[in-house]
Amino acid sequence: MASTTTLSWSSSSLFNNLTPNISETSRISEKKTTLMIVAQQKAQKLRKIILKQDIALVGKKGDVKDVKAGYYRNYLHPLGMAQIVTPTLIKEMKMEEERIEAEKQRVKEEAQQLARIFETVGAFKVKRKSGKGKQIFGTVTPQDLVDIIKAQIQRDVDKRIVSLPEIRETGEYIAELKLHPDVIARVRVNVFAN
Repeated sequence: MASTTTLSWSSSSLFNNLTPNISETSRISEKKTTLMIVAQQKAQKLRKIILKQDIALVGKKGDVKDVKAGYYRNYLHPLGMAQIVTPTLIKEMKMEEERIEAEKQRVKEEAQQLARIFETVGAFKVKRKSGKGKQIFGTVTPQDLVDIIKAQIQRDVDKRIVSLPEIRETGEYIAELKLHPDVIARVRVNVFAN
């Protein structure tokens, strides 16, 4: 379909005469034209977020994830579970990670120093009532070793980190103290008859 439009103004002043003379000529072709409409696929709107806590099926605290905008807007943000990623937030996260790593390293070094102290002390002596031969009454428990460590070197140790073999007679044994996931101190325990 093609149309031709001709406009002419009768007056030189546009403001004096506002009605134009319009003559329109149009031609309609007898051919049919096919109009094709192509719909575009709806773009999926995603938001890049940082999780503030562990969320099942999404990720763990501190993870950077892409989630749908509606999920963030209607669920994660109102409940304070996530935050949109910004350059400032990324810098803060890196600084926090470095601080945490430095703290972990400090704790590990402390555990290594404590392990050296335990290993240089020598043997911890435990006295128990004895029966026939080398037999003793009862057993030596982790709490017994913790009490001896406290008395000899004035260090508090949690009894849950002490691993002792079953001690039912006099002799020398090796106990392990798990001071850190990467640091295990081995100490000697001498059991004497009273």
